[in-house]
Amino acid sequence: MIVPVILAGGSGTRLWPLSRGLFPKQLINLIDDHSMLQNTLLRPFGIPDMAPPVVICNEDHRFMAAEQMRRVNCNGTILLEPVGRNTAPAIAAAALQVALEHPQATLLILPADHVMEDISAFHGAVAAGEAHAAAGSLVTFGIVPTGPETGYGYIKKGNPVSLGMEKDATGCTIKRFVEKPDLETAKGYVDSGQYLWNSGMFMFRADTVLEELTRHAPDMVTACRAALEKGGEDLDFFRLDGGAFAQSPSDSIDYAVMEKTDHGVVIPLDAGWNDVGSWDALWHTGEKDENHNVLKGDVLVSDVKNCYLNAESRLIAAVGLEDHVVVETKDAVLVAPRDRVQEVKKLVEALKKKRRPEVTTHREVFRPWGSYETIDLGLRFQVKRITVKPGAKLSLQKHFHRAEHWTVVSGTAIITKGEEEILLRENESVYIPLGFVHRMENPGKIPLELIEVQSGSYLGEDDIVRFDDIYGREKKRG
Repeated sequence: MIVPVILAGGSGTRLWPLSRGLFPKQLINLIDDHSMLQNTLLRPFGIPDMAPPVVICNEDHRFMAAEQMRRVNCNGTILLEPVGRNTAPAIAAAALQVALEHPQATLLILPADHVMEDISAFHGAVAAGEAHAAAGSLVTFGIVPTGPETGYGYIKKGNPVSLGMEKDATGCTIKRFVEKPDLETAKGYVDSGQYLWNSGMFMFRADTVLEELTRHAPDMVTACRAALEKGGEDLDFFRLDGGAFAQSPSDSIDYAVMEKTDHGVVIPLDAGWNDVGSWDALWHTGEKDENHNVLKGDVLVSDVKNCYLNAESRLIAAVGLEDHVVVETKDAVLVAPRDRVQEVKKLVEALKKKRRPEVTTHREVFRPWGSYETIDLGLRFQVKRITVKPGAKLSLQKHFHRAEHWTVVSGTAIITKGEEEILLRENESVYIPLGFVHRMENPGKIPLELIEVQSGSYLGEDDIVRFDDIYGREKKRG
């Protein structure tokens, strides 16, 4: 049995302004009509003996991850990381959970933000990896390089590993892992034919990796085991205990195990792989026009070459650009030369220091019941467009600093206002005075669309006292 373990806890700051703290790149449709997470979930389909996945994500993304899994008909476990501790503790926690019932199950570790063009080649590499994992090896997949790349780590191949099979599964010992090189060093690696890119994908039996982790990182295993034992089910999620998990050392699986084990094997993979770590990477993977431009959304160009232009909400018009990236969202625009897009991280750090909301959220914010989008914001007022999914309801709550006026645009709403219960149809409205306990619910079969006008001295999202919530969120915030 193969259990995909999907690492979906990253922030993806290099793809700002599309990727934000509460809506990172793995949840965005960057390549096609599916998000990066959904494509990762779908990628193993067709591999024999494939079990439902374990998805590891953080608290803020849990409902979006669950919704995206539902939309591709994927059932599985969502393991909630209370705090980021890098890949090794995440993998340890997943291995411990799987090992409770299936200690000899093979784990297929997949980051949720990779692109893979040749799925059949990927499936072939997984079949080879499964054979080596069954023999007790800790397998990593090394990408056959297409050129010198300074943004990736490298793996130097050793001797071929024989499994004594009639048709041996491809695999080599690992001579060493090397950090991201400079350009000249990278050229030497590629020219030698002995090096592969480090993909961050792995395959090993649950009991094997736990044995190696116990040998090389015992404190990590102890902390993760305690986090699992003290954790528990929460709706459709399994929540690791925060205090115990925080005691784990923070380390990558490469440093914690793969660079120390005597049982490492690397499988070469040539499948059109890309980790989509920058806007330039998206230009490389995107479909290009006759001038080698990747154009997404409402874009008009004249004499533009080798550019990536992405319009989310309005027209981008460009003249005479070459080798540039332009990304537009409803609240931010990024313009940068393609060869300097790695510096976007510096912009994100500057925005964090200024406490700008553009680091964390888009104007459209997703909640387990639906979403809301800020349309206008001024002194003592805010206007939002609210969408509530069929059958969903907001928490029973009140505010100390604002009143709200709701107008139904489409659908039907059941409104709790103090002791009253009100049915609202299209073009009908209700006023919720400051301090009134209230709730909104969609009893219908279609999405409920409303316009909300807030007024008051403080309009922050933390001005909420919750009395009841079907999604298990804390009763009081702020």
